[in-house]
Amino acid sequence: MTLQPQPSPGAPDLSLYERRESVVRSYCRAFPRTFVRAQGAWLYDSDGGRYLDFLAGCSTLNYGHNHPELKRALLAYIENDGVAHGLDMHTDAKEAFLTAFESKILEPRGMDYRVMFTGPTGSNAVESALKLARKATGRTNVIAFTNGFHGMTLGALAATGNASKRAGAGVAVTDVAHEPFDGYFGPDIDTADLLAQRLADPSSGLDAPAAILVEVVQGEGGLNVASNEWLRKIAKLAKTHGALLIVDDIQAGIGRTGGFFSFEDAGVTPDIVTLAKSLSGYGLPFAVMLAKPEHDTWKPGEHNGTFRGNNHAFVTAAKALELFWSDDAFERDVRRKGDVVGDRMAAIAARFPAAVARVKGRGMMRGLDVRDGETADKITSLCFARGLVIETSGGDGEVVKALCPLTITDAELETGLSILEQAVADIAGAEAPASLTAAQ
Repeated sequence: MTLQPQPSPGAPDLSLYERRESVVRSYCRAFPRTFVRAQGAWLYDSDGGRYLDFLAGCSTLNYGHNHPELKRALLAYIENDGVAHGLDMHTDAKEAFLTAFESKILEPRGMDYRVMFTGPTGSNAVESALKLARKATGRTNVIAFTNGFHGMTLGALAATGNASKRAGAGVAVTDVAHEPFDGYFGPDIDTADLLAQRLADPSSGLDAPAAILVEVVQGEGGLNVASNEWLRKIAKLAKTHGALLIVDDIQAGIGRTGGFFSFEDAGVTPDIVTLAKSLSGYGLPFAVMLAKPEHDTWKPGEHNGTFRGNNHAFVTAAKALELFWSDDAFERDVRRKGDVVGDRMAAIAARFPAAVARVKGRGMMRGLDVRDGETADKITSLCFARGLVIETSGGDGEVVKALCPLTITDAELETGLSILEQAVADIAGAEAPASLTAAQ
């Protein structure tokens, strides 16, 4: 029998957090519970409540919470006193990860990248990518795109478009030109052609770039999707103008949009790729920067980080690659589920055209554009009250965004989508169909 959500009644005592934790906290404001356990697609709170997780650590838990085989591998490593912290020293855990990554990911795709172990966050990976591109080219300017999000440290923040995030820097964040993403001006204007014109014009004011930094699907920016044709044009522009193409695959990669990398369907091979979030497979901090060998021009120690050797993450990452990427079965299943999510969201949008402007995203990274953040917040609040954890994204928080675990069962997926549809129906002032009510 399929589990059903069981939200806890009332409000828990959160006074400790109010008293001691910084007001910068955000997700916990939308989901005010103390969670004590997690398994698969489910979160459990201290009052016995059960919630279906369509947030998944913001795409950090692509394989779900506490996957049993990953857990067994990690516990065995710890029980054997495996090295936990190793800086950048050689360890058997690192060797196992590199071997699996080479054999399961790089070689089948004909890719040749050096793997740089950065600090443990996506921002660390982006910072190292920007530094390497500037070092390799001798240039300072980087082209990023409207609605892009690349991290909260100063270099990555400079490439982030969101004004409220940038305002938190306290200093000017510079040396990045923000150009319009695919579709920014609507379907009739090709922004890649506009960028080509600007780069070719010596009087445009756009300095020659060290890199062009892009997300194939803009996770925090509202699930805007770069078309394959547009991405190929951007890759060509980077090559033509002596810039490195950097794809930030931190949220959209590792299966979220179908393939291991989000850019595979476009047939491009970036100069640099950043990965983090679900790379460990278990929610453990782990990030890497992949660079073509000819760009790997660092001097020893020129970029480092105390926690770049998280061996526990290496263990679970290697096991995840073995389990999910030894053949194409997992990828095919993710693409199938992505179609299910897309079709269901399209049906919701068609049923409530006054409430939902359109469906956005790709694969299992999809959302409903409900036009404004207030409406989106109402929908996600209703979902949480009914036992579904789901967030928003976009410049105004106007997109209700589903990032469920890729390992979610069909029945769990249906349950969550039904809760979402009911919430949209309630906000739209319409009754849900009888079949939907029965599914609840």
